Amino acid sequence: MPIEIDGGRVSKQLSRKNRARPGAYGNDPTSSAEPIKIALINNMPDSALEDTEVQFFELLESAAGDIPISLKLYSLPEVPRSDAGKKHIERFYFEIGDLLNRRFDGVIVTGTEPRQPDLRDEPYWPILTEVLDWAERSTTSTVLSCLAAHAGVLHSDAIPRHRLPDKQFGVFEYEKVRDHALTEGVGDAMQIPHSRWNEVRADELASCGYDILTQSAEAGVDLFVKEKKDSLFVHFQGHPEYSTRTLLKEFRRDVKRFLRQERETYPTLPVRYFDTAAAKLLSDFRANVIANPQEHHLVEFPEAAVARALHATWQQAASMVYRNWLRYLILRTPEAPVHRALAPAVRG
Repeated sequence: MPIEIDGGRVSKQLSRKNRARPGAYGNDPTSSAEPIKIALINNMPDSALEDTEVQFFELLESAAGDIPISLKLYSLPEVPRSDAGKKHIERFYFEIGDLLNRRFDGVIVTGTEPRQPDLRDEPYWPILTEVLDWAERSTTSTVLSCLAAHAGVLHSDAIPRHRLPDKQFGVFEYEKVRDHALTEGVGDAMQIPHSRWNEVRADELASCGYDILTQSAEAGVDLFVKEKKDSLFVHFQGHPEYSTRTLLKEFRRDVKRFLRQERETYPTLPVRYFDTAAAKLLSDFRANVIANPQEHHLVEFPEAAVARALHATWQQAASMVYRNWLRYLILRTPEAPVHRALAPAVRG
């Protein structure tokens, strides 16, 4: 079933999918069911802004099946942007004041690239905390992705994030350590992409009442939840929404920064992502440029060759978790009884 983009604001990337359509809540004359109302607060940098729209759209579409969804786009106004990024936001997104005067079944808040060691020093911190407080009383459930998850626990429980010795970068396997409606049907383990320099730790989360659902001895916590007033807050340190090539794009971006001498060290390959042949191509490229980093070498980066062998090993599990999230919204939203038959798998 197509996902409605509320307000008729459909960007070129989404319109190319031929499945996104403009609309308003409950505007489909062919359906007697009220759609689930979801707000996506997309704070990603300009370079990833539209890709992130598509990633979440495709993940929600995969998870939804026959469940109708109406999606409305927002972004925090204080996130630094170029003129092109600002124009995209102005054209396709609603102002954050509109969000704060509404109620949604669910909201998804993305992270962004931090510029300050302490998130409370970021220019968007005041409005972000206002949004988090709004979500506690105005949604059935709130999803916080990566940096937004760190901001959420810092704001509500003063849980700090800790700097890692190297970037947590790649595809990591997580064990299911607690039964929960969100992980039903996933299996005992799931793979999730991560791309972060910081972490929040299991012991500190548990001491503040968070339920940890998935954890890895290698990579720490991924999925954890906590009831906050009227909303179930769902936190991912990783990125289940990532598309097949997202980690490759991020790796190439980091290589570019090294070649422009904007970072001192050559980036580490994302783990469990490239096959042996692709890793060899990228190792050869590194050997050729590391002694003399110059931006013009980027034309030699073997992006097309390595991309052909990539596989999104996490997408099935990610779709199942989000399917369970949508079912949770259906069962916990009083005005949506028509959907209850679609959600038999959720049990509390």
